[in-house]
Amino acid sequence: MSPAEAAHSALANLAVHKLRSALTMLGMIFGVGAVIAMLAIGAGAEKQALEMIQRMGLSNILVRAKTFRPEELSEIRKKSPGLSQRDRTAIAEGVPGVSAVGPKILITPYRVASGTRRTEATVYGVSALHASLVSLPVNEGRFLEETDEKTFAQVCVIGPAIKRELFGFEPPIGKALKINDVWLTVVGVLAPVVEGASVSGSGAEGASAGSSLEVYLPYTTALRKFDRDPLESPLHELVVKLEPSTSPQKAVQTVSRLLDRLHGGTRDFELVVPEALLAQRRKTQRLFSIVMGCIAGISLLVGGIGIMNIMLASVLERTREIGIRRAIGARRRDIQFQFIVEAFALSFFGGILGILFGAGIAGIVASSAGWPTVVTLWSLAISTGVSAAVGLVAGSYPAARAARLDPIEALRYE
Repeated sequence: MSPAEAAHSALANLAVHKLRSALTMLGMIFGVGAVIAMLAIGAGAEKQALEMIQRMGLSNILVRAKTFRPEELSEIRKKSPGLSQRDRTAIAEGVPGVSAVGPKILITPYRVASGTRRTEATVYGVSALHASLVSLPVNEGRFLEETDEKTFAQVCVIGPAIKRELFGFEPPIGKALKINDVWLTVVGVLAPVVEGASVSGSGAEGASAGSSLEVYLPYTTALRKFDRDPLESPLHELVVKLEPSTSPQKAVQTVSRLLDRLHGGTRDFELVVPEALLAQRRKTQRLFSIVMGCIAGISLLVGGIGIMNIMLASVLERTREIGIRRAIGARRRDIQFQFIVEAFALSFFGGILGILFGAGIAGIVASSAGWPTVVTLWSLAISTGVSAAVGLVAGSYPAARAARLDPIEALRYE
């Protein structure tokens, strides 16, 4: 019997027992599907986090003002004025390898209005350098300029969601919008960012780029036009851009020592190094991949045991058939090849259906929860290869057992 004939016979036997074959494949389907879905969700989360960290600027250092309870803040202000322009000047002039330092003031939350339309937005006061310090591309118009800072200009740059909510399909450049009682003229619109990857915020994972629900205006205008708690830190954040040859890890130590002196030893600030966040994120992802690999191995092992169990039962069920085939000239390797093909087909097709199942789950998660998912080619290749290998391994013992059957004894079997 040729390999093609043996393969055809094996597939025909599986087709005869459709329900049994389908139930046998369920272990592989759910195992591979779960692995594909988890890897897709994990890869999507990694991509989102890496893009967020990269938008912070891998060659930057972020100096953020810490938040405290009012009673704690009163005591802290007796020793330290908080993050201020003095810190900005000191870092720019006293830390080697610093090319620029940009301030950032957080004014949130605020209701932004234009005509009869209103929406919620996060408002930031920044310098003209901000767009070059972080990845903040402008899609329409321009970003803020130094002239805007010096003249306390009432202008702003808005995110794409603000444009959509307030202006619809109308061009927003030159239009007016209102933040509380302050009127501002729109001079630019930011380019869209990855959905769900808002990078505003004050935690260590927050970034200094932009999101679609943000408004940027000159920080001098923000300081003059908007009311602020006098105990609050004058600046919310400083973005310190380093020269390419400067190590962020070394520079952050210098910045920390300098600010400790300026703030009287009061640790009312925190330092964030995007490069370190990126390294930590990749390390975490590697551990996650190892865990997922172990889970995948267990799932596929269970599926392989199920296939081996069914194939052993099939050998027992078809003992007389094996005896007849051996009696009319079939060789042991023909019998062995047929059973291996059956086990391989169960595992392989189960793996393919599992990939479709897992991709479907990932798609449902992405559409319903708004969580990005990424089905990578390597995860598909590994799942397909491993499922096929499990089939070969799981089918080897039943195939060998079938091939070793004595033809005479097999013919006598009832």
